[in-house]
Amino acid sequence: MVEAGTPGASWRFSDPEDCTKEAQRVLRQNDRGGYTVPTPNIYPFQWNWDSCLVALGWVTFDETRAWQEIESLFIGQWPDGMVPHIVFHRDDPGYFPGPDIWGTASLWGDRLAVPTSGISDPPLAATIALKLWRGARDQQQAKAAVERLYPKIAAWHRWFHTARDPAQDGMVAILHPWESGRDNSQDWDAALSRVPTDDLPPFQRRDLDRVDAAQRPRKEQYERYLSLILTFRGKGYEPKAIYEASPFRMVDIGTVAILLRADRDLRVLAETLGYREDLVEIDRWIARGESALDRLWDETAGVFRSYDLISGGFTDAITSASFLPFYGGGVKPERCTRMVEVLERWGTQSSYPVPSFDPGDQRFDSLRYWRGPTWAIVNHMIAEGLTGCGHEGWAARIAGATARAIRQSGFWEYFDPITGRGLGGDDFTWTAAMWLAWARDFSPPNDSSEDAA
Repeated sequence: MVEAGTPGASWRFSDPEDCTKEAQRVLRQNDRGGYTVPTPNIYPFQWNWDSCLVALGWVTFDETRAWQEIESLFIGQWPDGMVPHIVFHRDDPGYFPGPDIWGTASLWGDRLAVPTSGISDPPLAATIALKLWRGARDQQQAKAAVERLYPKIAAWHRWFHTARDPAQDGMVAILHPWESGRDNSQDWDAALSRVPTDDLPPFQRRDLDRVDAAQRPRKEQYERYLSLILTFRGKGYEPKAIYEASPFRMVDIGTVAILLRADRDLRVLAETLGYREDLVEIDRWIARGESALDRLWDETAGVFRSYDLISGGFTDAITSASFLPFYGGGVKPERCTRMVEVLERWGTQSSYPVPSFDPGDQRFDSLRYWRGPTWAIVNHMIAEGLTGCGHEGWAARIAGATARAIRQSGFWEYFDPITGRGLGGDDFTWTAAMWLAWARDFSPPNDSSEDAA
């Protein structure tokens, strides 16, 4: 018997309509009443950029529920504007580190409606809100939702451009790998090596109870994740204090690109809703973001790279985030051409692009979290950006490969870019959402021996 997801395997969903019905079932199954968990057995809470992307799936069959997904995220917004990467709406002992480790309730007390983590996530809310509004069938409902959301989203952007960019030069920093959404990317290895692990309290990971260790971050990485959390907690999460104390201070090319796109979309929201007093400030953010993006271009490699603010140099990795400036917009045509050339090379080395790490690098690992596997959500953003700069063929190729992986293997967290095998958590909400919102439009109408081979 051939394992599902490998070349020559039978497809899990021979009919795309069956795949669509199953994707809707996954969203409903993981719905907790206004917010959706990524997958119950591994991630039982609400994650920030997950919910924004999941709203794109909800809106295909339940527009009201899509708006609830975004609005529920802001229940956890901090008084200083930060929107945490996890909102702990309910107790669940099945995840580490939980709210007791983060200790944010003691910081804000009654000013926080629910416990949260103490770091943020790539800021997608403005972009998703604008997209939902533009495509809304119920324009009255959509406008009312955006009017409620706009001040909260603007406050979050203001937090990014102050708390994480004290130099005011657009080089917005992340202070923990989890803030990038790409937890154990090769991009972070050198910086993480500076994080001390002495005197850590004993802890028990819960992810390895449910996922093969070969597909997850290693123990030494988790120790450093925890060390950073405890450092920030010890500083009371005060922005200036943790910025200066963190031995991990990175300009993530993915976050910079997503924030730039979000700033552009926030500007559209501000102008449409009549917040004209915000336009000068937002224009300043956009200009800084464009300048930062220019600084993050590596002419030799022909792609964008993340940057270590402490060591003062590029990371030694080319990752899928290197292509997210397509999504951010405004990439010079000659740079777009260079980036597509890199994609072409990657495409000869992987059947299901875009792998999360350079498949030609000897450190490439097709199974391990963010060190090789393909992610539907990143593929979606890269493909959307490619379409915007005139590379529709490559966009369709990425979308088609994503659809093929889903139909072969199901709604997994991520996929082996060589075989299409599903990895990580199953019944994963954002993968189901990406099928509904995007990938199904690029899937053949039914199975065939040629497609399945």
